[in-house]
Amino acid sequence: MTAATITSKGQITIPAAVRAALHLGAGDRLDFVEIAPMRYEIVPAKVSVMSLKGIFAHKARKRPVSIEEMNEAIGQAVADDFRRSVAK
Repeated sequence: MTAATITSKGQITIPAAVRAALHLGAGDRLDFVEIAPMRYEIVPAKVSVMSLKGIFAHKARKRPVSIEEMNEAIGQAVADDFRRSVAK
């Protein structure tokens, strides 16, 4: 496992092996994507949105999802997260 230490200014040095694997150089930007509570994935911000096409399984739907259905799903997810955080 590769590790880094955070300085008092909140900075870290990304190990050379990780920079090489991600093809990072000076001035490149990184995105921190939360994949689960207390778990983040570091992704080079220079990745094109088009390169993300197809990474999620597609379920065939007969009709588009409505805004109301989206809002309901988001509300349910927030409520579930809240219940899990209170249960701890």
